Amino acid sequence: MTATTLPPEKPSALDPDAAAPAGTQTLMRGLAVVQAVADGARDLKEICARIGVARSTTHRLASCLVQERYLRALPGVGYVLGPKLIELGFQAREAFPLATLARPYLDSLADMTGDTIHLAVRDNNDVLYLEKIPGKKGLEMRSRVGHRMPLAATGVGKALLLDADEPQWKALHRVGAPVSSRALGGQQGWEAFRDRMRDYASQGYAFDLEDNEPSIRCVAAPVRDASSGIVAAISVSSTVPYMSLERMREMVPVVQGAAAGISAEMGWKVERS
Repeated sequence: MTATTLPPEKPSALDPDAAAPAGTQTLMRGLAVVQAVADGARDLKEICARIGVARSTTHRLASCLVQERYLRALPGVGYVLGPKLIELGFQAREAFPLATLARPYLDSLADMTGDTIHLAVRDNNDVLYLEKIPGKKGLEMRSRVGHRMPLAATGVGKALLLDADEPQWKALHRVGAPVSSRALGGQQGWEAFRDRMRDYASQGYAFDLEDNEPSIRCVAAPVRDASSGIVAAISVSSTVPYMSLERMREMVPVVQGAAAGISAEMGWKVERS
């Protein structure tokens, strides 16, 4: 990448980080511009409003990011994420050993079930999807690789929380609104959620019972590493006609078995769990 040095400027009233070292300040502002565009900002005015930096500074940063292919400026649309980020995203994904180690187990689950398979990790209050293998039954879900969904409303999210304490469950339940307002998870009170999580934690799996999207159910299980801590989760998902409660119960040992296989690849030993 061609190095680009931005000229120093006088502190602005719109610049909350004016006291930061020049290099760090420029880096953080540039990252803030990228994040603003990722969050939907399309023009300089909107980007400025989101990051609190003067328009002249924002224009120079955006121009530099376009030049280096981190952003694109599309006529009639405005700023969008650029191809360099796509390249880096694929490189980061390939460099992450979990996704590589898990793939054979995910492929096996997909072949065995014909359902949609997910691999996800925790990112603050959200689930971040690392892998998705679409099912063979013609259904489409909102989940996509690189996207986030609420921990408390998803099957993989609940599986990621099996070792958490109840205060953390409660906090995440409070902020974990499902992606669909018609999903059953939005109607579930804290006590009911707590009782489900207690049961799941004791059994080592989790269900999504249309908690995040209407008609979507899934069976999920945690993935552990050498420390025995939960580092990821996998799930098998389908629609209600293909995922009865009876089938979900039958799928529990299958999903747990795949998760245990991935966990062993990550250094987890059964006797330490």
